[in-house]
Amino acid sequence: MIEISSPTKKFLKEINAGITSLVLLCVVSRSEEPMYGYQIAKQIDFGSEQGLSMKQSALYPVLRSLEKNELLESRVEPSITGPPRRYYEITRGGKEALEEWKDIWHHVKENVDAILEGGNND
Repeated sequence: MIEISSPTKKFLKEINAGITSLVLLCVVSRSEEPMYGYQIAKQIDFGSEQGLSMKQSALYPVLRSLEKNELLESRVEPSITGPPRRYYEITRGGKEALEEWKDIWHHVKENVDAILEGGNND
């Protein structure tokens, strides 16, 4: 296992905090059926070395925040194999926000890439 320095851990935490909502909305929007937390986490591949380095448990507060802001809606359904599950689906406002956030992400990424490659972003 590769040892990650403290500054790198902090950097990853800051980046992940800024893009987790975008990624969650995108994953939920692509599903034809409502999804529960574990299904969403499997799509994102939490904890991978190159993926979002975030604990799966950190997903739930973000989902609740997205729901509070009316970007997702949820319902609880009983489960045959365990406790009830909360299923999430994207709202119309969530779809609109997702498109806006994707545009912002692409613009930011282009500018950061230009700087990292030594060019300017004019």
